[in-house]
This record gives sequence, C-alpha cells and structure tokens, in this order.
Amino acid sequence: MLPLNRSPFAPIPRFLCKSINNKNNKSVRVRVSKSTSGAMAAERSRSSEQSRASLRLCNVSSFTTELLELRSENPLLHVLVIPGNPGVALFYKEFVEAMYERLGGCASVTGREIGLESLASIYRHKNWEKGRLFSLQDQIDHKVSFINQELGDTEVPLYLVGHSIGSYISLEVFRRFPEKVKYCIGLYPFLSLNKKSSKQIIIGKIAGSEIISKLLSLVLAMLGILPISASRFLVRTSIGKSWSTSAVEAVCSYLLQYHVMRNVFHMAMTEFQMLAEAPDLMFMRGKQEKIAFLFGIDDHWGPLSMFEEILKEVSDVSLSIEKEGHAHGYCCTKAGSEWVAGHVVSLIEQQISPQ
Repeated sequence: MLPLNRSPFAPIPRFLCKSINNKNNKSVRVRVSKSTSGAMAAERSRSSEQSRASLRLCNVSSFTTELLELRSENPLLHVLVIPGNPGVALFYKEFVEAMYERLGGCASVTGREIGLESLASIYRHKNWEKGRLFSLQDQIDHKVSFINQELGDTEVPLYLVGHSIGSYISLEVFRRFPEKVKYCIGLYPFLSLNKKSSKQIIIGKIAGSEIISKLLSLVLAMLGILPISASRFLVRTSIGKSWSTSAVEAVCSYLLQYHVMRNVFHMAMTEFQMLAEAPDLMFMRGKQEKIAFLFGIDDHWGPLSMFEEILKEVSDVSLSIEKEGHAHGYCCTKAGSEWVAGHVVSLIEQQISPQ
C-alpha cells in the first residue's frame, strides 16, 4: 500500500461536499467537483522530465492486444484503465501520463484497449483477427484473461478505472475478482440504456443494421486512404478542433479502417442488448464502499437520472458530478485528461489513507 506521505505532491484539495437525504432519511455525502486542476498544478512539484506512456503488444487468449502503459520498478499499486467504445488506448495517453505523475511514479498504470483489432499507426492497415467481430461479453472475458495472465501472480493492489462502457466492464471484472480489486472507479459511466435519449435511439438503429453499419464503415475507410496529413486536417477542422495531438492521431490511425469500425458498431449493438436491463444495484450495494462514479452534467450515456437512482438505492457509493465542461469525451483534450486524472488520484489517495 502506498502511504499518503510518500507522495512528492502536495495534498489534492478537498471536493466540496453537500448532504442529501435519501428515502431512509440518512445523510449521504455527495461530492460535487469544483475546479481543482489549477490549484493542484500550483501546489504540487512536477518532475523536470515528464514520463511518457508507451505502446506494447502482447498475446492474451490468442488475441493480439495493445497496451498503453507506464511501469514502476517497484509498484505499490496497479491502475488498470478500461476505455469506452471505440476502445483505442491512444485516446487515453495524456490521462494515463497525468495519473502516473500525480501518483508520484509509485504505481504502474496500464490502458487497455477494447477493440482487439485496434493498432498503432505503424500497423494502420493490418487486421490481426481477420475480420472477427467482438461482443461486449467477449471484451469482458478478454479483460478477465488479461488480469489472470498479466497480474495474476502479483499481490499489488489493483485499481480499476473504467470510462463509459468501460465502467460496466470494470464492474463485471470486479465481480470476477472481488478480493484482488481494491477499488473500482467509473467515469461518465454507461450502465444502462437511456430510453429518453434520441441520440442513443439513432445509434442503436445504426448499430443494429448490418447494411448501414457496413456502409458507414466503408465510407470512413475510404477517408483512411487519404494521406495522413489530409486525414489529420479533416479531423482537426471538424470534430477535433480542441483535441490533443494523441486524440487526432487515434482517429486517423485507428478509426479510419473498415474492420475497426465494424467492431465499433458490432460492440455497440451488443452493448444495447446487454444494457437493456437495469444495472445490478444489488452487486453495488455489496461493494459500495469500494465503488465510485463520476457523472457529467449533460451526458446521455451516463445521465443524472442514473446518478439519482444510484444515490437513492446505494447510499455509500462515492458519487461526484463534474461541472467543468469536460464531458463524456474528456480524454480527447489535455485539459479534460488532467482534470479527470486529478479526480481519480484523489479517490485513490483517499483509499490509501482514509480520513
């Protein structure tokens, strides 16, 4: 375990807390996150040379798997990041690096990709699994196999950090490893279908139609034929105006491929099938002191109605609302990655040295 006083950084400022009464008239502590990133930057002592995450390939259950990681020689804890769909690890480069910095290099941080066929840019036209489509259940089983293979022999505490559908996967992994997982954090969690979201209705129809999903995958693949400089320009001037270089590169090198987008749509279809039911609140109640969620103000994947349901039914889960405007795609910007990394590390430090 990592004693709090070993961190070279100043303590992260507390979050503003307010009490809300649930149906049993019990006072519940709900953390509403205020701006802390600027204060943290001023208070902590940064290393002169920033650590950089690196990509590594490994074989898990016969599937070629890409990792984005920063390793500590003698880690006191391990943080495993499980991204959301499309599951390209490169999207989380700044996030992983920011967490590693804030943890003082005392933790190994690994970002696992969800799309098993996603590749680094140097392999951008490869198709490792030869067109196979992977479901949400396949992804859950794959993460379990990864932990058994890569982390099975270590007694270092494991912290799961899931984003979007990665939050759901993290909870399922937690269910399989109740003793090994020290804490599970869900960021902008996608835990159940939002039937009031018109965007989800449209995405569900696209993902559920093989013809439409194939056609859109083909269109994006045609854009991938363009020179990489042209692809970057298109992304920068359209969806990625405020994005980090890593996020733009992730789109250009991974998502503009037919087989990757087919997997994105197929996984989305199976997500909508599996998440048609309500989340397993009973499991959350049994582990509520080891679970935390961060919700956004206007996020149809993790709506505030889900926040309120968890607050009502699972009183001791740590719940926070992000009000800085980083939203669901926080990992696409450096500011969002830095802020959310600070929030995650504050949760981890509270578990390491509870007040």
